[in-house]
Amino acid sequence: MPQHVAIIMDGNGRWANERGQARTFGHKAGGDNVTTITAECVRLGIKYLTLYTFSTENWNRPPEEVAALMDLIMEALEKDLFSKNNVRFRTIGDLARLPENVRQKALGLEQRTAGYTAMTVVIALSYSSRWEITEAVRQIVKEQPETITEETVSSHLATNFMPDPELLIRTGGELRLSNYLLWQAAYSELYFCDTYWPDFNEECLHKAIADYQRRQRRFGKTEAQVEAEGK
Repeated sequence: MPQHVAIIMDGNGRWANERGQARTFGHKAGGDNVTTITAECVRLGIKYLTLYTFSTENWNRPPEEVAALMDLIMEALEKDLFSKNNVRFRTIGDLARLPENVRQKALGLEQRTAGYTAMTVVIALSYSSRWEITEAVRQIVKEQPETITEETVSSHLATNFMPDPELLIRTGGELRLSNYLLWQAAYSELYFCDTYWPDFNEECLHKAIADYQRRQRRFGKTEAQVEAEGK
């Protein structure tokens, strides 16, 4: 079972369009689905679930859609999802760009759930991997360490409190990472599916995990080396 699953929750707008609804209708359905998938990840024993919720590029969307998304994020942060499932809440991203009420709500939820232990849900808000790596470089330059290693960079990333994802899922049929966890996903198993995020249910999650479990993770080694180490 992967300990860390990351998801690009794609397809909300297209899901709504196919039903003759506004894009915000799809975002609302997608937000509701977070509750379903989070509860199932807790049941399966997954320890970290990272969800690409709002990218830095999403600020370029129409203002009315951005405002609606912020309202939905506020609504999600007010749910009893975390206390009900003993789930810790964390955020990564450029929170300074968020509306003050959203930022304060997110930070407050982080504090209130700090002692929860079943799983950690990480919401990527106003996040992009290039932003994250740029910020890490700025911090490293200020500190001026004698040597810079991979561990140095990793320790300065926003995700330094958790392991890299073993499995990265993208719903909605697109085949790209869209500036998401580029450093952390170096050895992640990638799983793409055509299912829109609002329809990505527990069965879809099981299918993705089963696909992951069938793969051999070699990390540059030969199959014979991996098999020998497993004996």
